[in-house]
Amino acid sequence: MASEKQEIVVLGAGMSAHRCVIGLTTALKVQETGQYRVSILAEVLPTDPKTVKCASHWAGAHHVSFAKPGGLLYALDRETFAEMWKLSESEAEGCFMRIEHVEYYNGRWETPSPLEHMPEFRPLSPNEIPIDSEATEGDVFNTFTIDVPVYLNYLLARFLSKGGRVVRGSVQHIAQIAESGVHAFLPASERQSAFTIAKRGFGFARPAPPAAIVVCAGLGARFLGGVEDENVYPIRGQTVLVQAPWIKHGKTLSGLDATAYTYVIPRRTGLVVLGGTEEPDDWNAAPRPETTRSILEHALKLAPELVPPHLRRAGADAAPCVEDIVPFVVEEGCELRPARKGGVRLEAGSIEVPRTDRTIPVVYSYGYVGDGYMSSIGSARVALELLEKALSS
Repeated sequence: MASEKQEIVVLGAGMSAHRCVIGLTTALKVQETGQYRVSILAEVLPTDPKTVKCASHWAGAHHVSFAKPGGLLYALDRETFAEMWKLSESEAEGCFMRIEHVEYYNGRWETPSPLEHMPEFRPLSPNEIPIDSEATEGDVFNTFTIDVPVYLNYLLARFLSKGGRVVRGSVQHIAQIAESGVHAFLPASERQSAFTIAKRGFGFARPAPPAAIVVCAGLGARFLGGVEDENVYPIRGQTVLVQAPWIKHGKTLSGLDATAYTYVIPRRTGLVVLGGTEEPDDWNAAPRPETTRSILEHALKLAPELVPPHLRRAGADAAPCVEDIVPFVVEEGCELRPARKGGVRLEAGSIEVPRTDRTIPVVYSYGYVGDGYMSSIGSARVALELLEKALSS
């Protein structure tokens, strides 16, 4: 008989302001090897209504990475871009929208640009910089945007189709998982069934610990017992979602403010994400009305074409105003991006199994800030390598 597959528990896919795309992608990567039985344990799932506890629902999300060349994140982002570019013309085409994107700067961040590897990349000439945009230079290239609700459910469907299991639960300490896996979080009927099957002689066998745990807890890593990473903190991001299906290109303007930048990110569905803010250590999960208005004002200045063609005015007062676009606002958004002092934590450790003299591996993967989608596939590959190395040793 073939040996039983090892049980792996992934903490994440929607847990305490987590970039659930990291947990989902990692769980899928491990499950697709065919060597393991993977259970995702999460408080919030992609099929749930939007909540600040799952930051991935609020992401833009386009692939425009400013990770520094030579670093780990740069390599992960490039690997993920290449794989997602392939997905955007395959069975997952409906999750992506390939676009031309213009990146404007008020003072260039990096020279040479870390975006030079992007398809059709070229710097803008001076006469291509809008006079009233406050930009001093810019680049244009091809990339894609991700329709995040569709993509998250695509990942979840793939995971389940490969035999993965999803269990809903709120974990206080990873020792809970180290002792008995997801058993305590199963419905009562399933727990009873597990005991019945495990019955031996005069008693019942203890639920077995998993072979390993993968912690993709995002902001929850700050509070999760057994991790309690004090380097983890939130970066608040506020956005506005509008209906503007005529917008087929992306625009970003950066360098004006350390806590805000302007972006226009269209999705395949016709929705456009306008943003946004970067506010470190700001825990307010509710959109601020004055910020919403500021986002709309800056977005219209960068992309006046957001106003529907039939409503655009001619003449001296042609500049669009917020009231022109308010009827097309679908919702305001607010996410707490999981940041970490010292950067991403992508490494292996271990934890003692309670009431035994055993230890099991723990792989940590969190701290991606707003880079979750851009590095998700690459980080999942590295997490799998760390997992298999730890299990083999």
